[in-house]
This record gives sequence, C-alpha cells and structure tokens, in this order.
Amino acid sequence: MNKVSIKETQNPTILKFEFQDFITQNENFEFKNIDEAKSSPLAQQLFYLPFVKTVYISGNFVAIERFSIVEWTDVQDAVAEQIEKFVADGGKIIIEDENRTKKQPVNVYGESTPNPAALKFVVSKMLTKTAVEFKNIDQTASSPLAKELFKFPYVKEIFIDENYISVTKYEINDWQEITLELRSFIKQFIENGGQVLDENYVAAVIANESIKEQEFDHLDATSQQIINILEEYVKPAVQADGGNIAFDSYNESDKVVKVILQGACSGCPSSTFTLKSGIENMLKSMLNDNAIQVEAINA
Repeated sequence: MNKVSIKETQNPTILKFEFQDFITQNENFEFKNIDEAKSSPLAQQLFYLPFVKTVYISGNFVAIERFSIVEWTDVQDAVAEQIEKFVADGGKIIIEDENRTKKQPVNVYGESTPNPAALKFVVSKMLTKTAVEFKNIDQTASSPLAKELFKFPYVKEIFIDENYISVTKYEINDWQEITLELRSFIKQFIENGGQVLDENYVAAVIANESIKEQEFDHLDATSQQIINILEEYVKPAVQADGGNIAFDSYNESDKVVKVILQGACSGCPSSTFTLKSGIENMLKSMLNDNAIQVEAINA
C-alpha cells in the first residue's frame, strides 16, 4: 500500500497528505467543488466529506482545505486512511490526458562544487546556451523549473547553464538529506515536458549579448584583453564547478579588475583564494603588470 504521510502547512486550515512517489506529471490542480473535479476521481470522493472546501493536487501530495466545522486533529487520520484505501483499490488520482506529451527519459546526477552550499545537477541533455541566475522566486518568470525549485524551503539560489542546474541551499539541511529529493524532482520535471527556460527570454539575453559585443568594441585595449582571457582561460573552469564569471569593469588608474561571480561561485569560501591566487596571478602574468588586482562582485 502507498503510505500517506500527514504534513502541516503554514495555513492551519490546509493539510498535506504526501505520497512517497510523484502522483502528477508536472501539473498542479485545484478543485473548488465536485463538478470541477471531473479529472480527479480521488478529489470527487473527498468532496463527499462535508468539511472539504478545496482540494489541491501537485507533485507528490494531495492538500485539503477544510471548512471550520471540524478540526484537523479530529479527522486527519481517517482522511489519510481513506486516501490510502482509494489508491490501494486501484482508484485514479488524476485521469491521464491522452494528448499529454510523452515522457522523454533523461539522466540526472548530483556533482559537488568547491562551494559546500552549492550542488550541480547535471542533465543528459542541453538545457540552455545562455547562463541565467535566480536569487529568489520573484525573478523566475522566465523559468518554470526555477520557480518550482524555490518552493523547496531549503533552496536559496539557482543557476542554470548548458546542461546543468546549480542549486545553492540554506544551512537548515545537509545535502545527504535533500539531494535525492531534488534530483528526482528535476528528473521528473524535465521528463514530463516541463519548461526549464523560456526561449523568448533566451532570445532577449542573446540580443543583450549582441549589445555587449558592440560595447566591447568601445572598451580600452586592456579591458578587451582581460575579457578575452576570462572567456578563454577562466570561464570554462568556473563553469565546470557550477558557476560563472563575467567582466564588470577595469579601472586604469588603480589597476582594479572587477568581476561578477554567479552560481556556485557566488559566496563560495574558496572563491577569494581562486581570485587572488588564480585569476589575479594569471592576469598579472599575461598582461605583464604586477599592479593588477581582482575584486569580486557577488551577483
């Protein structure tokens, strides 16, 4: 039998009944009454309970909002048992849409980075050619995947580039507690046709890159050399660690090069060492100028 776990939410009238596996194919459902719930036999059955106000189905859970005629402590166990029995007897949670995109199998694996707070989830297909970073859920209009990932309470930042998603976590959880959950979610999201990044956004970024190329032509010769060195020698190594680096500015008077760190590199304890011992020394040598200093701006 598929065991159901009872989880409280921030709203005392809403309770989550979680399954061990995903029960929807990257879709969210909200039903206000039995007539709206034609695509969910389970939701229809739940509406026969007089205290059920709204049924939400998403990911690996069914959430129920109750009317105030009962307290959850009085009925939650009975509801969990009813859901378990419904599924055990072969009842459908969601009726599959025959027109839904067929599953596209992908492999996803976790890869450590120099930043202990960040982990790379490498996917066996190209996701984007344009690196993009999200600091919070409000920035995720261009990425449905990032938006869903931010719903995990331990996700702090997300960086997507080429064939990987770099996730930076808060300290409340260790990686061994959450890696499998994140890997499974990303895998199922992509396999079920979920959109990783909006191509219109990518096109806008490409247009912005074109503007940057025009700006490049108006930079001083040293700045152009620095950009070329970063692009050719530094960026590939940084991207391999789940991050990104971008040129910000060069001040000819004090010889300070400012760079922007993104993804796993942003806030990484070893990034300062990398900047000073790696990038700064490389620029000093290749530009033949020992006065050069590198400063990081965390994006």
